[in-house]
Amino acid sequence: MSAPRRARGDRGQLAGIEALPFGFLFLVAVVLLVANAWAVVDARLSVATAAREAARALVAADPRDAPAVADARARAVLAAHGRDEPDRVRVPPPEVEGGVFVRCARVTVTVEYDVPALVAPFLCGFGDGITVRGRHSELVDPYRDGVPEGTC
Repeated sequence: MSAPRRARGDRGQLAGIEALPFGFLFLVAVVLLVANAWAVVDARLSVATAAREAARALVAADPRDAPAVADARARAVLAAHGRDEPDRVRVPPPEVEGGVFVRCARVTVTVEYDVPALVAPFLCGFGDGITVRGRHSELVDPYRDGVPEGTC
């Protein structure tokens, strides 16, 4: 039996070697897509929590400075969640059912946050992407002092 011949030149090269860089680029793209999707989900949870806490602070505050208290509380909660970029956060004035802050009135707080278009792990975000909104409603306590009586 004769010994196997060794290939000379390009005849022994592995076919499809160019698929390795393509596979690596595909993996990087998928990781970035998952990171961006998670950033939107995480921002949604953060703004929902901020809206809930702002509404609770609003109904417990003095009616004269209630909007400022709600805004400060929403921003504090977002900062605690690691979203302390003030240019990305918006807290519109609270909506009061009937337009008057009275007992049993429903107040609604909306918190908006702009999620960057590209979020890379361990880096900051780039560009304007999706605006995530959180809304929460609370009723003013029917037995609260210092607030005009409403219809309960």
